Amino acid sequence: MDPGLVRLRLGGIAAASMILAVLVMSGVRALTGEPVTAVLMAGVLSMIGNLAVNEPDIRRLRVTTALMVPPALASVTAGTLLAPDRIVADVVFVAVMVTAVYIRRYGPRGNALGMAAMMGYFFTQFLKAAVGQIPFLLVAAAVGIGSALLLRGWVFAENPGRTVERMTRAFRAHVHRLVEATADLLAAAPDERDDALRDVARRRTRLNETALLVADRLEQQREDDHPDAGRDLLELDLLDAELAAERLSVATRRLVLGDHPPPGDVVRPLLAGMRSLGAATATGASPGAVALLRDTARRSVGAIVTGTPGPDDRAGRAVELGDRAQRVGFAITRLADALGAPDLQPDAPYPAADPPPAPAADSLPDLPGAGTPPPDPAPAPADAPDPEPAPAGLDLSTRQAVQVGVATSLAIVVGELVSPSRWYWAVIAAFVVFAGTTSRGDVLSRGSQRVVGTIGGVVAGMGLALVVGDRAVPALIIMFGCVFFALYLVRVSQALMAFWITAVLALLYGLIGQFSVETLVVRVEETAVGAAMGILAGYLILPKGTREAFGEALDTMVEAVDHTVTGAVERILGRGTPEAPLELARDMDDALGVLRARAKPLDNPLPRRRGRSSYQRALRVLTGVDHYARRLARLSDTVGSPGWAPTLQPAADRVLANLDGLRLLLHHREPERPIASAEDLVDTAEAHAARTGDHRRRAGELTVIRMLRRIDQAVVGFAQDLGGVPTPESDERNSRRTGAELRDVRGTTEPGPVS
Repeated sequence: MDPGLVRLRLGGIAAASMILAVLVMSGVRALTGEPVTAVLMAGVLSMIGNLAVNEPDIRRLRVTTALMVPPALASVTAGTLLAPDRIVADVVFVAVMVTAVYIRRYGPRGNALGMAAMMGYFFTQFLKAAVGQIPFLLVAAAVGIGSALLLRGWVFAENPGRTVERMTRAFRAHVHRLVEATADLLAAAPDERDDALRDVARRRTRLNETALLVADRLEQQREDDHPDAGRDLLELDLLDAELAAERLSVATRRLVLGDHPPPGDVVRPLLAGMRSLGAATATGASPGAVALLRDTARRSVGAIVTGTPGPDDRAGRAVELGDRAQRVGFAITRLADALGAPDLQPDAPYPAADPPPAPAADSLPDLPGAGTPPPDPAPAPADAPDPEPAPAGLDLSTRQAVQVGVATSLAIVVGELVSPSRWYWAVIAAFVVFAGTTSRGDVLSRGSQRVVGTIGGVVAGMGLALVVGDRAVPALIIMFGCVFFALYLVRVSQALMAFWITAVLALLYGLIGQFSVETLVVRVEETAVGAAMGILAGYLILPKGTREAFGEALDTMVEAVDHTVTGAVERILGRGTPEAPLELARDMDDALGVLRARAKPLDNPLPRRRGRSSYQRALRVLTGVDHYARRLARLSDTVGSPGWAPTLQPAADRVLANLDGLRLLLHHREPERPIASAEDLVDTAEAHAARTGDHRRRAGELTVIRMLRRIDQAVVGFAQDLGGVPTPESDERNSRRTGAELRDVRGTTEPGPVS
């Protein structure tokens, strides 16, 4: 998926900059008669100039790209001069790679400069550059990086705000598809229900993936020189809309799969509300039409939402259907409210730096599910100690530099034994496989993907090279296409990137007259050696203390959330609390700040269980939990309902138990109590609140339930990605069992998960 066209733009600009660099150096070659080596150097460094620079701010991108020229020139010169002395050249090569990894501690700019130096040195070895070619190689390096700077920094410069706008539009489109699929499920005949359920599950997964991509983009932009306060609001608005859409699909599924089918007079208003929301999220809808359609959706389910079943009906079929239908109505209303966020409106400008002012603390929404923005956290006292102690052990970048040094040194030795003339492929494989990983599972995953992709690329490359031969024009055209696909897919799969890069290398060998099947077989062998050395170093060299520090901050954060939610629920139920919930919420905010600081060096994937797990994802989830818990603390000052304890307390306890289970999962430990959605318990508490006679009090209680539900949805969804709960597909298969089994499932406190 590429909702913001980020990968498409990167691949296209990289291919275009390579074409520009090759054309310029081809002109230089025509005038000077130099070999094709300089042309290839320009093309390669133009690719690196695009791939290695990951600055979200356009001004920083330009400066970083320009700063890549000096280290590239220095490494090209050193690599060419030292090439005749193999031992010295190898020692310097290892030193360059260690330095390239070490300076990653300075962020995206350090990473880009290190890659420029490392790749410049590497390709002098690969191309077997001669000392007499140094002037032309230096010109080629400058032209290659300069072409990337020109096209990406000016000609095709992208405004980060426009990228986020495109991604937000894509997010709305996926909300639209999920709402339409949910409406189709509600309207489906019994024999069409299985297909409709699968479609809803597929749409939920796509919505979740898109939301994660948008959040990733916002996280990248968080570190630029001009932080945007509206960005945090947008991230929370997206989380709110995502959870509201998922809640609608879950509530509808439960209504449809109940023991008794909903009658037509229940289905019609719910279906009308969903169709209105579907139209409101459709591409091309104007802001005025969206507002009207959202109001129409609310009115369609107004009678269901405000209905309060009488006591005489409580044991009957009508009440069960009424409760389930009311939950669907609430979900429609919540999604309509969530879509009202200014950042999610069609053609809405990028969020402004100044967020809208928060309403008074005692204000409550007029509609169930509506909310108010959270308060600004109170500033810490002037004499407060720094909450961020230095983590034990070596810094992450230092530790990785040592590991890369060991891995590449071993790769040189073993690679020389395999092929004295192609040893550098083992070195680059060890560097790429290991550098940037933070866990043994990640090292193993990257290593295996690299080997598999290389084998596939060898097969494809042999076919391409045999067809093209040494004909430069068709070889370059195909090479540009392969580079485009390599960069387009680099963030999707290491195997796919290795596949296309290996195909490029096969074409390069053909152009420089070194192609043979034996050469590509050696490429596979050297890649396997390098991957093995990287994995060995990752498993054996130096313990990793940074993740331990993150784990400590995680424990503190979860404990602070527990105290805040518990204090808020206690106050809502009329019980005394030793500390005010808002004071506990401030401690929670401080704990989140420490967690965020300790997550910065850990922005690489955890061992992937379902492909969407990361430290940054954990941080985003806990940021949302902090947001909802803080809202709950504010509500506890104005909402009081002592008689709510029999249903509210079990729901809150289950939500907090799930949060603690997620904490244990992130520590790679089994939860003491299985993680399972609190939906049924929250629904029961919501049903109690929905029967409250006073409208203002009912609105407040429903907002309290909304906060608990959002915390649970975020936590259980992430736990599901980590493999801690069943997948939505297995849940839906279980939901289609016999009526007796369905009654048993509904009678427990462990219903299916919410992704």
